[in-house]
Amino acid sequence: MGGKTRTGSDGKAVQGWDHDPPAKRKWTPLGILVLATGALTLIFGSQETSDFWVDGLKLWWGLVKDRYRSIRRLVIYLDNGPNNSGTRTQFIKRLVEFADWSRLEIRLVYYPPYHSKYNPIERCWSSLEQKWGGALLNGLKVILQQALRMTWKGRHPTVKRLAGNYPDGIRLTKKEMKPYEARLQRAAMLRKYDITIKPTGR
Repeated sequence: MGGKTRTGSDGKAVQGWDHDPPAKRKWTPLGILVLATGALTLIFGSQETSDFWVDGLKLWWGLVKDRYRSIRRLVIYLDNGPNNSGTRTQFIKRLVEFADWSRLEIRLVYYPPYHSKYNPIERCWSSLEQKWGGALLNGLKVILQQALRMTWKGRHPTVKRLAGNYPDGIRLTKKEMKPYEARLQRAAMLRKYDITIKPTGR
């Protein structure tokens, strides 16, 4: 009763939001969980792509390699998503390069399709959602602060960000992929779900 219409300086009506306004930029989390210790690292980037996955892995290894000097082999459990599958050419290419850079043997072990709920990292996500439930995540600073509040196995995670944009859809041709595919040791019975990559010189 007796209310006034809200208008902009040009006299035109201003659109109202029936919920929080959309964020200016989206941030996607990547989680790396060390099963033996429960140490969790959360890395935020602009978009989930194969390059974001491997850049996140590279950032994580740079943070922890001094702690794990005796490690020569990483076994990575994955949920077989579209950007990290055993047939995603850009992901495989980048992992071969990561193996050579880190001097680590990499073994990729995938959960069967529709069974990612058995991946322990999924329970980390539920814990994260509980911590930032109800918070207005309207900027990277708020996102990182909220992520630092969560705990897993009684410990707060390491929280980092990856700068830059990560365009999707980067793929290699069969010809381009051939030298990278030659580096893979695929399990005879589970060729897409159990893959070993050895660094050059080992």
